[in-house]
Amino acid sequence: MSVKNITVLGSGIMGHGIAQVAATAGYNIVLRDIEQKFLDKAMEKIKWSLDKLASKEKITQQEADSIYSRIKPVVDLQEAVKDAELVIEVVPEIMELKKKVYAELDAVAGKDVIFASNTSTLPITEIANTTSRPDKFIGIHFFNPPQLMKLVEIIPGEKTSQAITDLTKEFVKSVNKTAVLCRKDVPGFIINRLFIPMVHEACYAQDRTGATLEEIDSAVKFKLGFPMGIFELADFTGMDVIHKATIEMHLRDKKVIFPHPTIEKMFNEKKLGQKSGEGFYKYSDDKYERVALSEELAEKFNPIQLVANILNNAAWLVTNGASDIEEIEKAAQLGLGLKKPLFETAKEIGISNIVTELNNLAEKNGEFYKPDPLLVSMK
Repeated sequence: MSVKNITVLGSGIMGHGIAQVAATAGYNIVLRDIEQKFLDKAMEKIKWSLDKLASKEKITQQEADSIYSRIKPVVDLQEAVKDAELVIEVVPEIMELKKKVYAELDAVAGKDVIFASNTSTLPITEIANTTSRPDKFIGIHFFNPPQLMKLVEIIPGEKTSQAITDLTKEFVKSVNKTAVLCRKDVPGFIINRLFIPMVHEACYAQDRTGATLEEIDSAVKFKLGFPMGIFELADFTGMDVIHKATIEMHLRDKKVIFPHPTIEKMFNEKKLGQKSGEGFYKYSDDKYERVALSEELAEKFNPIQLVANILNNAAWLVTNGASDIEEIEKAAQLGLGLKKPLFETAKEIGISNIVTELNNLAEKNGEFYKPDPLLVSMK
């Protein structure tokens, strides 16, 4: 099996980014959306991005033009998939919408065409089972923006064949990305299973300790090796994205997230973060601002309950056979920008201290905090 022709369904930020990345690697791309105006906007953005790379001399203008010419915008679905060997679906994260798209796609795509969903939280198996080819269906989760982020999570569904998993790994490598395999179709996969619950936990940490946003964020950045604070990262990601992921993950597994009401409240109040001018922090205009964090502020907050939360979820992934420590560390480094391995931070703090913290939290706040058997065995 080999792939040369790829159709990308959906031309938003992720869709046109994936199209550009794959075209740069030499694939022939059809970019499909439901209206021409969406495609025009996407092609404009791709052109701007390629021209910028050429002006910075990362690629030649000739290469930029050649990459651009390999992407063909098409509205008609049947025409869009007529030569496709692989279809990467990048429509919004709404289960009913995805199922509707796959029903239409399944009817017009050749029986050997592979379907890959770029979902970040929805269950691959459930979507795959709505098609006639669950064995040729896989999750391929690029990170935003695809042009810059190196990580891609690969998630086989229950019926995905090994050949399709292997082919997807090869494809990810061919577009100059690093794959991590989430061996089981678990809620949140790897990165969102670590990141989304931690946002909620940071809200609880603030309630329980009275620490300021800046103190918590400074500790996350300077003591835990994150590229930015957890609240800052949430604002950067967007409360709409976090709220949606929270609902999907919590719906499927109550153990993964202890939802804090602040997230839903902020979503309802349209305080979405940087994109709306206000989230946890306020932003003055379009330009990307950084919050003033410092090592002095970091000293005022002990981030042990945040470490306990992220580690308990990492341990859960290992215990449940979805991943292993090495893959989780690779994912955290590339997907969350962690400068220091998670389990290294845990050893510095002391696994037994983390287990004690979780037991104390469980006593006061319920079963959610119960330490994973892996952590208990490591102390």
